[in-house]
Amino acid sequence: MMFSLIALPRLQKQIIAGVLDAFFLPLTFILAIFVRYETLNIELLSHYFWLIVAVPGFSIPIFIRMGLYRAVIRYIDQKMVNVVVIGVCLSVSALALLSFMVQMTGISRFVFIIYGSGAILYVGASRLLARAYLSGLHQNPNSIKIAIYGAGKGGVQLANALRVNEEYDCVAFIDDNPNKQGSSIAGIKVVAPATIAQLIRQFQIKEILLAMPTISKSRQKTILDQLEIHKLRIKVTPSIKSLVSGELRVQDIRDVEIEDLLGRDQVEPDQSLLALCIKDQNVMVTGAGGSIGSELCRQILQQRPARLVLLDMSEFSLYSIEQELSALRDQLGIDCEITPFLGSILDSSKLGKIFNSFEIDTLYHAAAYKHVPLVEHNPIEGIRNNVLGTLTLAQAAMKAKVKQFVLISTDKAVRPTNVMGATKRLAELILQANASRQNATRFCMVRFGNVLGSSGSVVPLFRKQIMQGGPITLTHLEITRYFMTIPEAAQLVLQAGAMGTGGDVFVLDMGEPVRIIDLARRMVHLCGLEVKSEAHPEGSIEICDVGLRPGEKLYEELLIGDNVSRTTHPLIMRAQESMLSWEQLQTALQNLSLACQHFDYEKVRSILQETVAEYQPQCGIADFIWNTQKLKTSEHSDATHYNTETQRKNKE
Repeated sequence: MMFSLIALPRLQKQIIAGVLDAFFLPLTFILAIFVRYETLNIELLSHYFWLIVAVPGFSIPIFIRMGLYRAVIRYIDQKMVNVVVIGVCLSVSALALLSFMVQMTGISRFVFIIYGSGAILYVGASRLLARAYLSGLHQNPNSIKIAIYGAGKGGVQLANALRVNEEYDCVAFIDDNPNKQGSSIAGIKVVAPATIAQLIRQFQIKEILLAMPTISKSRQKTILDQLEIHKLRIKVTPSIKSLVSGELRVQDIRDVEIEDLLGRDQVEPDQSLLALCIKDQNVMVTGAGGSIGSELCRQILQQRPARLVLLDMSEFSLYSIEQELSALRDQLGIDCEITPFLGSILDSSKLGKIFNSFEIDTLYHAAAYKHVPLVEHNPIEGIRNNVLGTLTLAQAAMKAKVKQFVLISTDKAVRPTNVMGATKRLAELILQANASRQNATRFCMVRFGNVLGSSGSVVPLFRKQIMQGGPITLTHLEITRYFMTIPEAAQLVLQAGAMGTGGDVFVLDMGEPVRIIDLARRMVHLCGLEVKSEAHPEGSIEICDVGLRPGEKLYEELLIGDNVSRTTHPLIMRAQESMLSWEQLQTALQNLSLACQHFDYEKVRSILQETVAEYQPQCGIADFIWNTQKLKTSEHSDATHYNTETQRKNKE
């Protein structure tokens, strides 16, 4: 029968609720009379008869107007208490006013007070009991047992949101505040972190949701470290900045990201530095559709430039970022012209026309080939884009008297073992040399390590491999890398660029390097899985060492020497490093360009080693064309030798 009632249309269920209130509210008034007079007889009932009859007539319309019957019983929350209290108080006031207007004598005001208290208790308790009963009926036996870490406002919001979702069943709050432990919040018991293991065994908990949006990243990392040992799936709620609506939704819950594991708290940016080279100026970004370039564009737009010029070789990437920036501009109400250009940084004529036509003030050069193995296999294209492209761009910028030129560099430029790193170091040398021979354009470069979520990032690859059941592929068990989020890196680039005086090499503080194998293990554990090893043969995810790729280093560095000084920003350092004069570079660059034109791979490598003194190739020439030609030459030589030997033996 109960399921038949639940299946009724909404209007019929609202009518039933109104009829029940119309029956029980008069009974509540009669009970109030009994409590006041400690007796009940025909004379008392007849004296209050018209008020008893009027109770539903006043109360039901007020409840309808207040929206009490529109609320879905199964999903009502604490807001309903306000509706009940206000509705009952209005109805009691109306009854008292009625008795005054018709001049009913002998009416005790205490009856109204007792009735009001009883009505609040009846209306509120009936709804809460109905909610508890209906929630039990709708309980999903296959729901995932979870615990919420954090019994604060965020945790309570999350618990209320989960009540609507039958996929999860919250069995406990976990909180390190002793004052909350042992209490019950929203009907859920609060326990200490020390009891997590017992809690998992008792309730068969499968996931823990971290609902502490106001804590720092370092504190969050500490908590994740403690939870990792339990091999449960861990999810987190968004930061407090994301909760501006005050309501937390189930869809806001996300898996643990790499930035959560790093425990790195961002430093608030210096707004004066951010806007110094951008506000009301014409700004251009090369590689605007890439991971770093696109984030630079987003943050530049928020500093309100007069014009933002985008340059990229990829049509789709350029289209995507132009559409996104146009929407962001309209959303923020910013008056800024966004001008997208398809083109290459090697096209000096087009660059000159762009610079002169739009009077570019500040240029952020993010266009580069940066994937180490790909550039190692395609060194000529890497040199053309990263070295000769930067040279062409710098010369065009100086000719057009662009005020600021900021190069996005990489930690792989420090003592490079691969072509990509060598090309980026050579790009730095080009800007340093040009900075010393003129004053019209202020050149500087910003060097940092891996950014999370960029193209080719290891983190999405690991996540994909874990979802597929493994194995996770590592190039070496001892490999380490520096990591930083894309928004933080872009923000620091804008601030560092504003500090440059000419030829500066800025280095971003990347924190401590991370062992990639440790990162992989933690990602597995926080997904509720175990790494398969000799110690845990029952593990579900295997980690395989597939060997270093061509040109890949075990360890990355940010500084060539030790000569580094602090700046006004705690995460930005200024490096003093060796440089070459333009006269020294010019001949080398001309020879390098000619070698590239003739696909002279040996000459290309030789020039790179001579020009970038720190370049120590980790492997031989890995270019696909060169290796194929070498193989064919070797086969031809072997065949010629074989034929010669055969002819000699035949003559004998």
